[in-house]
Amino acid sequence: MNPKYERQLKKGVLELLVLCLLREEEKYGYQLLSELRDRGGGMFAMKEGTLYPILYRLEDDGLVISRWREPKGKEISRKYYALTRQGEETLADLRELWAAFEEQVTAILGEESR
Repeated sequence: MNPKYERQLKKGVLELLVLCLLREEEKYGYQLLSELRDRGGGMFAMKEGTLYPILYRLEDDGLVISRWREPKGKEISRKYYALTRQGEETLADLRELWAAFEEQVTAILGEESR
């Protein structure tokens, strides 16, 4: 696959996926990176330099909040992100939009096989 087109397709869905993972529970950055990579079969593997601007944008939009969690024992202090009520509402809207988007793209792609 052409990396340029692959990047463009992924770019439009990353916010949706991050919000979806944060709906389960609050998570820190590396945890999000790992889950996106593992649960996406490697397709959504990315660097911190890609994830953190997404998190900052979501926070600026009021969809997530962050807090530092104090370390326990030998742990390090980590910044955790959690979904806000507005984030949950936006996630629901984005899921509906994704379903409609997927349906229409599939309909168009299906026309090629005729």
